[in-house]
Amino acid sequence: MKKSLIALITSIIAAVGLTGCDGSNQTANSEPTQSAAPMEGMAATNESSPAAPTSSDLASILAAQPEAVIARYPSRNPQQTLEFFGIQPGMTVVEALPGGGWYSKLLIPYLGNEGELVGANYPTGMYKLFGYDDERLAKLANWSTDWPATAQTWVEGNAAKVSGFVMGDLTDSKKGTADAVLLIRALHNLARFEEEHGFMSRALQDTFEVLKPGGIVGIVQHAAPSDADDAWANGSKGYLKQAFVIEQMQAAGFEYVAASDINANPRDLPGADDVVWRLPPTLAGSKDDEARAAAMRAIGESNRMTLKFVKPTI
Repeated sequence: MKKSLIALITSIIAAVGLTGCDGSNQTANSEPTQSAAPMEGMAATNESSPAAPTSSDLASILAAQPEAVIARYPSRNPQQTLEFFGIQPGMTVVEALPGGGWYSKLLIPYLGNEGELVGANYPTGMYKLFGYDDERLAKLANWSTDWPATAQTWVEGNAAKVSGFVMGDLTDSKKGTADAVLLIRALHNLARFEEEHGFMSRALQDTFEVLKPGGIVGIVQHAAPSDADDAWANGSKGYLKQAFVIEQMQAAGFEYVAASDINANPRDLPGADDVVWRLPPTLAGSKDDEARAAAMRAIGESNRMTLKFVKPTI
């Protein structure tokens, strides 16, 4: 059974393929990608760094996941994405909005007992803006301890340590400890509320401060067409422009490394009235309209930019 599952993952990976970080455009509707070669010293590569993983290490973990998780690999491309970002066993990795653990359940065994996974949640003030009632807000009060306690039950055996913090409340003990930060579909709400509340600025400051010099930031984000109206592409519809994301990251002190087409979907062509949640898996607006739902499934999951940045070593 295990060999057959690994064979399935291998076939999925071969079918999807990996676009190298050569500066090519994400899609015809994405922002042009800036060409950049990896910079010296951009990641911790000294003698104490973990050995580079082999594909089979991660593939076996991917193959062990439930069928419902495996079914989304062609859309989420977890192996190619993590390899593009340079995630390795033994690292300390911060994962924004880990939630129920779709990526966490891959990262905890992959990072191994020499590594650590750190969850980072939105601040309570953001959830108030989402309309959370007092009961739901109360459950978030101890998230930074409750979530790690739950996450530690997800994986047995060779498992990374797990901890957590709330964006905007990074403790001094966490600063300069992480090898990588993953911002996977986490930026649109931060950007949406930035003008009034500064949530994105504080989150990117935490991202900068939690990283070691040379640490990596990996971003996967719903990508707005380059010609979309800026007011529409402010995050409230789920989409951001690639040029905007690069600009914000550079303003926060990060250096741009490369982009990849790994998670691009050229069939996703949103109009002025569209939100990203119209697409799978949410299918918002299709509850009583099977024809619309079928049309959304035919598009597939959103077009996503995949961007890599580095915290300067000096």
